[in-house]
Amino acid sequence: MKLLARLALSAAIPLFVSEAALAGGLAGAPAPFDKGGVKIALISYISAGDFFQAYQAGAQEQAKSLDVDLRVFPGRQDAAEQREQVLQAINLGVSAIVIDHGLPESLGDVAQQALDKGIKVVAFDVNLNNPKIPQVEQSDHELAQLALDQAAKDNGKSFNAGYAYVAGFAPLDRRNEVWEKFRSENSGVVEKARFGVVNDTTATSTADQAKAVLSANPDIKVVFAPYDEFARGVKLAANDLGIAKTLKIYSADVSTADIQEITEEGSPWVATVATNPAVVGAVSVRAAALQVAGQEIPHQITVKPTLLTQESLRAAGVKTIEDLAQKVPAFSTSDAATASWIPDKLF
Repeated sequence: MKLLARLALSAAIPLFVSEAALAGGLAGAPAPFDKGGVKIALISYISAGDFFQAYQAGAQEQAKSLDVDLRVFPGRQDAAEQREQVLQAINLGVSAIVIDHGLPESLGDVAQQALDKGIKVVAFDVNLNNPKIPQVEQSDHELAQLALDQAAKDNGKSFNAGYAYVAGFAPLDRRNEVWEKFRSENSGVVEKARFGVVNDTTATSTADQAKAVLSANPDIKVVFAPYDEFARGVKLAANDLGIAKTLKIYSADVSTADIQEITEEGSPWVATVATNPAVVGAVSVRAAALQVAGQEIPHQITVKPTLLTQESLRAAGVKTIEDLAQKVPAFSTSDAATASWIPDKLF
């Protein structure tokens, strides 16, 4: 899979990634894609971590296939900077902006400014509460439900749990809704502690919190960590405390590094539920392109997730995202936000 070879493309300035523009644009495409060189901006809140790098790589690959000049603004978990980047994109005269995560309160008015200038806007995992802005998401409710169903299958419906969560991020908030419902329906599931942090060192910062939580609550046997950086931090804490054999971690999202950590001998990380972040990135660009072409798309665009257990990954010999895409076909494609004129073969 050529796609993930592009993961190191993050930089301090917007990237111009339409590497070899097709001279005559995209054959059979509607205007303006028949001419080529359409400018789209991808503005992220977070760029660090395998998930976000793969998301960006998928967006870049899909943009290249459409002869789109994709300008990537790397995220630094800075709401003010992301807001300024939206204004920069507006001034660059892009045809569309994809906003990848972020804080709604800092983005709503500048997103509206883009719309007022005729620029199409697509949001991935940030709810801007605007009927003119389609929302791309990973079916976060289903993602969390699959993980918790597996936790109940493995541990029964009575266990003491730790929960990694930070409010204010749309995907985590949606996953939290499922966690709250799961607890209300299973009175034997006790949340002993809640912790987590989102910053530029999420895994290590979460590990520090998890060590304190697990030391203070040795009866915690299950941790629901619905973000892979959280899960990585909990696993690190469990290893440091020597309790990996008595703890089970259930998460969301996946990367090659995650697969290696899940499948290694003695790992407490027993399951994750994920979409392919590269596919989600591609879907985000396709949604923007369809809008620029004047074609209708649904307000909510959902990419379906897949349950990946430690046992199933080991049995299939999956060691990388490339393996996963090849051995689990549903993981490597999505029919969301597509059309006959849009190339969708990324792998």
